[in-house]
Amino acid sequence: MSEVALARKPWAKTLNRTQWRSLLAANLGWLFDGFETYALILTASLVLKTLEPGAPATQVSFLTGVTIAVTLLGWGFGGILGGVFADYFGRRRALLTSMVLYAAFTGLTAVSWSWTSFLVLRFITGFALGSEWGTGTSLVAETWPAHARAKAAGLMQCGLGLGFFVASACWYFIAPLGTNSWRYMFLIGVLPAVFALWLRRTVPESDSWTSAHSRRRALRQRADGELTAHEKSFTRLTLRQILVDPKLRRLTILGSLMSLVTTLGWWGISTWVPAYVASRAAASGQPATAWASWAGMIYNAGAIAGYIGFGFLADRIGRKPAVLLYFGASLVLTPVLFLWTHSLGLIVVVLVVNGFFTLGQYTWMPVWLPEFYPTHLRATGAAFVFNAARFVAFLGPLTAGAIISKLGGYGIAATAVGMIYVLGLVVAPFCPETRGQKLPD
Repeated sequence: MSEVALARKPWAKTLNRTQWRSLLAANLGWLFDGFETYALILTASLVLKTLEPGAPATQVSFLTGVTIAVTLLGWGFGGILGGVFADYFGRRRALLTSMVLYAAFTGLTAVSWSWTSFLVLRFITGFALGSEWGTGTSLVAETWPAHARAKAAGLMQCGLGLGFFVASACWYFIAPLGTNSWRYMFLIGVLPAVFALWLRRTVPESDSWTSAHSRRRALRQRADGELTAHEKSFTRLTLRQILVDPKLRRLTILGSLMSLVTTLGWWGISTWVPAYVASRAAASGQPATAWASWAGMIYNAGAIAGYIGFGFLADRIGRKPAVLLYFGASLVLTPVLFLWTHSLGLIVVVLVVNGFFTLGQYTWMPVWLPEFYPTHLRATGAAFVFNAARFVAFLGPLTAGAIISKLGGYGIAATAVGMIYVLGLVVAPFCPETRGQKLPD
């Protein structure tokens, strides 16, 4: 059936069981990533008090930023290498490997005996976490039809918000268990190992990748002088090809700049939401720990709607207008939340709207990036853009943490880092509109 005919039917009725399974696999993988990541954000200060009891209170924010930054660096390295792995060895195998590795090292994090050991395990866990996104994104993009691809990306990406929400809910009940409660949170992260067993048995490999892999193997049997320029792109190292090809290099640079905007904005601003709300609750005589958990759940409820909403909006009005809307709204809403909203009741409302745009904007990457690259380079390209930004974005939590330590407030730090959204508004118009188009071969 043609894409035109499919587009006339309700989108959900045009899909088969294999497509839904691929989406579920990517969504659940991202959900576990989200849980593990937000568990760190929620527990970092308690970890420091347990493992570094002598650290001055004024340094806690800075050391928290260091912990998050180390995880980001590991995620960046692992994500890029994981994308290369997925292009050479398959989407399914890469996803399975990532699940098993990060489940193992998340569990080991629970038995950390010092801050140094915690940092080392966080780096390795981040390394394992990194490869999941690019692999899942490629798998979903290659199995879903063009008219519903952005919707699938939004549904996949919402797994991150679901993971954040589950982590906040778990922490609400686990936090009162004492100074070692953070260890229980990381023990829950072992569950992806069970999911990996289901993934191995029920989720098939991408047909597009299988075809591209067969062509790569066949072309490698021929002499280099017999290959056309396009055929040589199959035999070069994938990471090199996306940087030497002029068209792909331009798209990679543009995508990386926008990725930097989204990633630095998230890690440099959103990670401080629980602490900010807790400080406002304490000032109002309310229980700070409980409000920190509620803030995470409320914020990520808005994010889940934002992830899904971006996918539907991108299929309706196009990738570029949707990205510009989300960047613009995030630029405005950052000072609204951190500088101009002080009442707890109003904070709840602003958290939902802010989460919709500042976290929901992440969906532009699984929607747009797979449409930049051909199949044999897709996981490498998407993973590079998604993860390379972390080598700069790790400065976000460090910068914000330093500003908070010096000035003692979250508003100025968040607003200063939030100016990065201006860069996104400048760069996005230079990217090609790809709504409704087939994936490049």
